[in-house]
Amino acid sequence: MILRNSNIIQVHSTRFCRINISSICPSYAPDGNGRGKKRSKKVIKLVPEYLLKKRKTYQAIKATQAKLALLEKRKVTKGKPLKFRRLEDFLKDCHKKHRDETRIRRADHRPAAPLPPEKNKLAFAMRIREIKGVSPKVMKVIQMMRLRKIFSGTFVKINKTSIAMMKMVEPYVAWGFPNLKSVRELILKRGQTRIGRRRVPLTDNALIEQHMGKAGIICLEDLIHEIYSVGKSFRAANNFLLPFRLSVPRHAARDKAGLMKDLGNPGFRATDVNSIIRLLN
Repeated sequence: MILRNSNIIQVHSTRFCRINISSICPSYAPDGNGRGKKRSKKVIKLVPEYLLKKRKTYQAIKATQAKLALLEKRKVTKGKPLKFRRLEDFLKDCHKKHRDETRIRRADHRPAAPLPPEKNKLAFAMRIREIKGVSPKVMKVIQMMRLRKIFSGTFVKINKTSIAMMKMVEPYVAWGFPNLKSVRELILKRGQTRIGRRRVPLTDNALIEQHMGKAGIICLEDLIHEIYSVGKSFRAANNFLLPFRLSVPRHAARDKAGLMKDLGNPGFRATDVNSIIRLLN
């Protein structure tokens, strides 16, 4: 090292150390002769934005599928959950079944109920009680009347057999004689039929004519008249109609058992069934 101070020149010996230049300057790379040369910069290929979005969407789909598969696997391995029932529930069902069997056995020894006047050919039956734990005979009659769900109703032709059937399910079904206004309102508002596996509302006369044209029913008015007058094609018209799903007011007054007070007791209600139809339609 040489220091210059006015006219004096001093020379001092210094030690030299090796320094890795490449650690200081990454772009520096020595060649075979020890000389350094700068490295060429790597060019990063850009990925189009649509491809990035496609990859992200695909990853999200695969993650969702994996999650669903895991949940399905847990569900299969877990099996059906055990339903715990108290002893009181079994005793209650057994008591209800025994009561139905006793009532039916006693009714067999009594004389048959007289038929209503000839002017009352049509009845409307609706289920307003739960049927859990009932007798198998009662359950079979309820299925024949198509009253599988609570607050569902169907039209019934009055004869000796139908009267006996409704007497058998009297503790669970309210029935009576509907007037023309009730029949019309039920069919116009809640009339439905089944096409394939779908429930289709009766809003198109072409649909009625297509399925009931052979019976001479081509419109809603013909269907209403056939049901109310209990004509020759009553069975076909009644089977064409699905059971009516009646609606229950959300804030209706209920008793301790959770049943509506306004509906009253089940059984024969004569013309009072029209008020129940107005309430639930």
